[in-house]
Amino acid sequence: MAAVERKLITARMDQPGYSNRLESYLAAGGYAGLKKALAMKPEEIRAEVMNSGLRGRGGAGFDCGLKWSLVDRKSGKPVYLICNADESEPGTFKDKQIIYKDPHALIEGMVCAAYANGVKTAYIYIRGEFAEGCKILLAAIEEARAKNFVGTNILGSGYSLDIFVHRGAGAYICGEETGLIESLEGKRAYPRFKPPYFPAVFGLWMCPTIVNNVETLCNIPLIVAMGGAEFAKIGTPNNTGTRIMCVSGHVNKPGYYEVELGRITMGELITGLCGGVAGGRKARAIIPGGSSAKVMRCDERFKGRKRDGTEYDWGWQDVPVDFDSVAMIGSMAGSGGVIVLDETADLPKALANIAEFYAHESCGQCTPCREGSLWMAKALRRMTNGRATKGDTDYLKSIADNIPGRTICPFGEACSWPVQSFIEKFRDDFAKLEK
Repeated sequence: MAAVERKLITARMDQPGYSNRLESYLAAGGYAGLKKALAMKPEEIRAEVMNSGLRGRGGAGFDCGLKWSLVDRKSGKPVYLICNADESEPGTFKDKQIIYKDPHALIEGMVCAAYANGVKTAYIYIRGEFAEGCKILLAAIEEARAKNFVGTNILGSGYSLDIFVHRGAGAYICGEETGLIESLEGKRAYPRFKPPYFPAVFGLWMCPTIVNNVETLCNIPLIVAMGGAEFAKIGTPNNTGTRIMCVSGHVNKPGYYEVELGRITMGELITGLCGGVAGGRKARAIIPGGSSAKVMRCDERFKGRKRDGTEYDWGWQDVPVDFDSVAMIGSMAGSGGVIVLDETADLPKALANIAEFYAHESCGQCTPCREGSLWMAKALRRMTNGRATKGDTDYLKSIADNIPGRTICPFGEACSWPVQSFIEKFRDDFAKLEK
């Protein structure tokens, strides 16, 4: 049976002739979820999201309903909602597509989520490079305000919400929620210590704050419309719903594909939906969750035992596309950015490119990350420019091994994991550069 997409979020925006304007969204049934949500009690919506099993689509895959349940609703402080639209992970471009092609899907999701959590003020923190996306969102918010989907006394419900768009300055670290909050407050984007600064208790201006990713929020009206139990039937247990996968690199048809979690394998995604590896060549390496995810070697077998006790023995083509399965093979589903590298790829150069990115993006707050990311980039630059010396591979690995767990935020892991995994899986490619 040929691999197929399960389009829920992308169903409208992939239709010919569909525009990002309100009239197109309404004609396709938009804001029906909001109308139903406003007739429900906020706690009922939160219960449906909890029952849905929806996991965050931004990277960590944390349970959305659980995140909402941690919000301090008894402090007397206002609760804020922030949409994290700072899509900065290399290889990931799904949120940008939603913003540019179907912005009202995000706005409806934000209003539903805000109503469910008693939020009166919400923010969209958008990556600075998405200048056109910022304009589109501002126009869409005004369209929604004109039709009373945003603003005062929304649709006569007595509930009011303001949504503001804030452009970042193009820093990768603002994808981390506490760094984003610091930036939104007008400060340098230095991530906060967790604990005590869990956003659900001490977030924006030290008030309870919910930070959700674009794709995550777009699922909320769907859950409201169909109910959490029905949503949970899509996908597989603990991996419910669909996910938009971004595929790039050496494939015939790069792009974004919305698939049912756990119902499609990596092979079906790449060989089926993406038309296979370009030029009829073989895949040698796959990065399954954005550039910070550990690389998979395509000629290895992945063996182990699932949570239910059953054993698995997978080649790369057999790995189910979901959070848990990718974690079982030693990597992570991350931001959903799948990068395919074929047998012609120069893997040390590919890693050098990744390392240069992370060295540039380190916020500099923590010494291991600030210095270590730069040392790794310098070492790889030297090695790929014909100036490697004996022992450089081990030197590079030692730097990467001494960064994770020693930084305030996960950026230390993000810059180290690619180096650790590339050397572990493809050591010969690096060792042969040494003189």
